[in-house]
Amino acid sequence: MAHIAIIHNTLDFQGGADVVCLQTIATLQPAHDITLFTVSETSPAKLASKFNIQIDSESLKLMRPPAGMTIASILSAASEQLGDLLASRSVLIQWYFRQFAEDFDAVVSTANELDTSIPSLQYIHYPQFWHADDGRIELANTLVSSVGAPQRQTLSDHKTTVVANSQWTADVFYDRYGVMPAVVHPPIAQIECPHPWNARQDGIVVIGRLAPDKRQHKAIELIDRLRADGYDLHLHIAGSVSAAYGSYVRALSTAAAKRSYVHVERDISRKRLEQLLCEHKYGLNLKQREHFGMSVAEYVSAGLHTLVHDSGGQRDIVRHREEYLFETIPQAVDQIEMIHDTDIPPELSSDHFGISTFRSQIKSFVDSTLSIGWNEKQYRESWCIVGDWYIE
Repeated sequence: MAHIAIIHNTLDFQGGADVVCLQTIATLQPAHDITLFTVSETSPAKLASKFNIQIDSESLKLMRPPAGMTIASILSAASEQLGDLLASRSVLIQWYFRQFAEDFDAVVSTANELDTSIPSLQYIHYPQFWHADDGRIELANTLVSSVGAPQRQTLSDHKTTVVANSQWTADVFYDRYGVMPAVVHPPIAQIECPHPWNARQDGIVVIGRLAPDKRQHKAIELIDRLRADGYDLHLHIAGSVSAAYGSYVRALSTAAAKRSYVHVERDISRKRLEQLLCEHKYGLNLKQREHFGMSVAEYVSAGLHTLVHDSGGQRDIVRHREEYLFETIPQAVDQIEMIHDTDIPPELSSDHFGISTFRSQIKSFVDSTLSIGWNEKQYRESWCIVGDWYIE
């Protein structure tokens, strides 16, 4: 049994990255002693229950920086004005973890790149440091990156293994650091739907974390345009709610209340999620430059026609098929109308995004990381110190 630290900047946004974290814990707990380092108000056990992930919450050790709960609350409250501040949380966790690093055989980051001296596996959702927005690097991120970003030589060291959630993300990471990660797709629960195609409703489903970057408000614009064109479709927006985006969710709910054909559901159960997916024909993802898109893979798994913005890693899931890619809302409207008129069931498959595949890959990479650490430890212990010299 190894002592493994898992570093995850926060569970408070309750999205796909947190599923990766919890599934990693579930994968490693049977064989290893796991400690989670995070800056979160959210309980891992509570979130695991929400996502239907089985973790041993009693044996899971949880480490937060001093005043971690207060810091998490302040950062979440500031998120609507200042953004998610994930890199800032990561720097804080890195600083805190360094005090305990020698107590662990390896560290697994489930939230992007990490600066550490011990053997590590790093799962990249999107590079979090030196992040440019429309060609500009914001001052705050520059300051955070200057103290927290790992060096290229650290990431290319044999003790460091880097994986990414999609080939698109891997390419972005390579452009930034000169290191090409292997691709490990996030774990997607396969959905078995009992409803035949002709029994499904003419409705659009938008699932996932309710947040401005997911652009669910654009789905309301889209459904308005469809109905103005004479298409009697309706819209379901459903997903987890973070306190950080309370005003955004309230605005969505207000807009929905004015339309009988728009429904917003918060923090729905897994059973209700699968019911929505299996009862409808269309899945929609509006986020630009989505890093992977776990909701997109769930649409495909449930047999929906899946439309995504023509950017980011979500294009891999729909196999880059033109009928499922759009850049503007009018384009998306045209494509849904075309698909509606033909009314042929989709042919996409997402079997290779399964949970068992993810767990097998993570376990293999962690085993390799541990073997590096143990081999180096045995090598060091085979030497003794005489004066200022090491003698084998």
